Order: sequence, then C-alpha cells, then structure tokens
Amino acid sequence: MNISMLLDMASDGFGDRVVIGTRESGITARRLKELAVAGAEAVRDAGADAVVYLAVNGPAFPVAMFAAARAGVPLVPVNYRLGREQLDALLAHHPRALALADPGQAEVLEHAGLESTTPGRWLDTLSNSVVTEASADTVLDDEGAAVVIYTSGTTSAPKGVLLRHENLTSYVLGSVEFAAAGEEDAALVSVPPYHIAAVANVITNLYAGRRTMVLEQFTPEQWLDTVRDQGVTNALVVPTMLARIIDSPADKSTPTLRALAYGGAPMPGRVVERALHLWPEVGFVNAYGLTETSSTVAVLGPDEHRAAIASDDARVRARLGSVGIPVPGVQIEIRDENDSVLGPGEVGRICVAGPQVSAEYAGVGRVVDDHGFFDTRDKGFLDEEGYLFVGGRVDDTIIRGAENIAPAEIEDVILRHPAVSDVAVVGLPDEEWGQRIEAAVVLRPGERVEAEELRSFVRSALRSSKTPERILYWDDLPRTETGKLVRRHVVDRIIEDAAAV
Repeated sequence: MNISMLLDMASDGFGDRVVIGTRESGITARRLKELAVAGAEAVRDAGADAVVYLAVNGPAFPVAMFAAARAGVPLVPVNYRLGREQLDALLAHHPRALALADPGQAEVLEHAGLESTTPGRWLDTLSNSVVTEASADTVLDDEGAAVVIYTSGTTSAPKGVLLRHENLTSYVLGSVEFAAAGEEDAALVSVPPYHIAAVANVITNLYAGRRTMVLEQFTPEQWLDTVRDQGVTNALVVPTMLARIIDSPADKSTPTLRALAYGGAPMPGRVVERALHLWPEVGFVNAYGLTETSSTVAVLGPDEHRAAIASDDARVRARLGSVGIPVPGVQIEIRDENDSVLGPGEVGRICVAGPQVSAEYAGVGRVVDDHGFFDTRDKGFLDEEGYLFVGGRVDDTIIRGAENIAPAEIEDVILRHPAVSDVAVVGLPDEEWGQRIEAAVVLRPGERVEAEELRSFVRSALRSSKTPERILYWDDLPRTETGKLVRRHVVDRIIEDAAAV
C-alpha cells in the first residue's frame, strides 16, 4: 500500500478539513492531494529519481512527501545543518534528484550538479498547475522506498535508511484510527524534517484527521504562545525542549492541550515529574523508536504515567523511567552477546521485529537475523509485565578494569542532584584501568556545586568504581536537534582541551 493512499482516504473522508498549517491559512486535505498530484507531474517531467528536501520544515514538506510517493520516487530529507563535506557526500548519492532547498543552500546544490528551487516558489508553481483526471489516477508503486533518511551519525558516518511504503503504512494502520481526531484537533510538532518523527507525524496526523503545524525555531515562549493561539490539543517535543518549557518563567497555561508526546532521547525523571504536576490533565506519552523501525515501537501511555507518579510501589513507580510496552505488530526481545533471549530484568541488546521494521540501508540491504529481528544496538531490559527500559547504546559501554559500566547509570544519578541540568559520562583511555570515567556537567542557572561534592553524591548511590575520576563544567553538551547526546564529540572535546593545556 503506497502512502499516497492515506492522503486519498483523507481527501475523500474529510476533504474540506484543514490538515496542514494554521487555522487561518492552512491547506485542506483535498488541496493537499491536488498539490501532491501536481508535484508528482513536476517530478516526472524533470526525470527525477528522488526529491531532495534541504530546507526547514513547513507546508512544502508534506506536499513533497506525497508528490514523491505518487511519482514513485523517494523523498530524501537532508540535514541542512551538516557541513559542506558531509552534504556533498550525501547529495552525490542522488545526482538526478529534484531539489527543494532554502536559498542559502543553492551553492551546495549547484556544486552537486542539481538544479533547485525554494519550497515557497515550488508551492506557488504547483498552485498554478492544472491537475488532470489522468494524472490523478496514476498507478502507484507499492514496492519502492517512500523515504530515505540519513541517520544522525552520533557514533559513525550517516547511513541512508530506506523506509518502504509497507513499513510506513504498517506503522500508521497499526497505531492510528482513521478520522479519529475531532475537527478542532491540532498537533504542534517541534522536530526537523530530516528526523523520522517529522515523517511519522505527517502521515499519522493526516490519517487521524488532525491539523499539523510545525515550530521550526523553538523557544519556550513561542511554543507556549502557539499552543494557546492555535488551540493545540496534541504536541510532540524532545526532552531538552520540555525541560526548557518547564524552567521558563513564561505563562505556562495550556487550556486546550490534551496530549504531550516526548521521545528522541532519555527523559530525566525530575523533568517529567515536574511536567506531570504542572499539567495534571494532560496525557503524557513516551515514545521509543528508531529511523530503522519507522518511528515508534514502544509506548508508555497517559494511564501508565499517572499510575507511576501516584504509586507507592517501587516497581510501578520505576516504570516512569521506561518507554512502555510494544505497539501492536511489534515484537521485542532482549538478547545477550551469544544471541540468546534473556528473561525479565536481564540487561542485553534490544532486538525488534514487525512489518514496520525496515532495518534496510542503502547499498547494504536489510540487516536482520533469520527470524526478522533487527538489533537496535540499544541496551535495555523488559520487566515482568513487559515494560521496556532503555539504558543507552551498546557502543557507549565503558570498560574499566574488565568491568562493563553503563554511562546512563551514572548519568541518572548525577541528574538527581538539584544543581545539575545536563550531564555526559564517557570513558577515556587509561594505562592502568583501560578506561577511566569522566563526566561533563552543565549546571542549572545560578547554581554551584564542587566536583568532590558531586563525586560523593555518585559514590553514595553507586560503588566507587563507577564514580567519575574527574568532573568538568561546561555551558552545554553536544546534542542533536532531537536531544540525542553525541558522545564521541564529548570525548573529542575533552581530549582536545587536555592537549591544549
């Protein structure tokens, strides 16, 4: 099933409803289909084999996605924040693409041999196109890739993940009820277009009949103002955004907000607890997923959040730190280094399977075992009731004196200190122990705490072998736009600073 069928259903089911943009000047489902049909004609006329989107998020993004799908080519949203060398390398994979780009990227595209237009100019052109019945009835390709997303490269060079129509439609049909949203429902999305959450939110909100808006340049004040001004009922944020909203002195009233989803990186417990107390009527959702899995594979829903925060049972309360249970159609297993399936409470590699799981890389193919399971390279465990707890990347493990140490365990403790707002724990080469533990800490505004006090704080919760030997104080940490810590950049900076000294 081609993702264009989702748009066809929306156009037929609630064609006059605004589904993209503001209430005042948004795009209806029927108009979105007309623009997508015209866009597909433009793609075919250009002889393009892909649509490269190198721009900030906006109304042109969903149009480009469905235009590419209808034309039988993939959409390739590219990170506009990458350096010139990385952009050149990615664009070299798509020499025949039709390119949509912000004006500042024109030189990069010209160097890659691609002609480009801006998203706004492209939409204007499509708006003046004549859509014929023949072009609207084109036979759709169900087999090819719908989207190619290049991973963020937090531990290595970006890889192109192929998300086929089957993967994306399986995710939508398994997690969303058609036309379930009310006519006044509106979603506010605060992630860039080259992230899987941006793709997933376009298709899921459209299928539900929910109007979607994007806040590309995030500030707490603008986010809160938009929620109130546009009657936002559903919102998606990453943990760093929620922390900034909670800490902001701005008016935090959100009278229409009913659901707030978060994900993309671990959520500090104190942040979500403060948010739950601030907005007790809002349903919080923690979503865990990867690009390779077409977004969410596990969810901790509103009822679980409320039960955890209200419970005196330590096991139930601990689930506030979980990512919930698998979504329909997804299987999750925890495996050890020998690929044996582990039992409840045992930490190992998180492996997932299901029709929404792509696990397919350009030039490589699918990376799954004989049973269709994909190794996420995330560590974690399932509790007795099937709740999934994620504990960082396998590659992040610090090996100190033959002991495997998870940085996330130490970070969780340091984040409990009231003076700390962010932290990264890494392993550095050490002649005696193999690796030594060091921590980069960001303090909350106006706070101060001595390094030895923090070390004692960790030692009181964990044994001395897991206490950082050195604590550094930084203004911020290297994170992606979705809040993921780029741990290798932390290591690089520590080594560079030491060399400079």
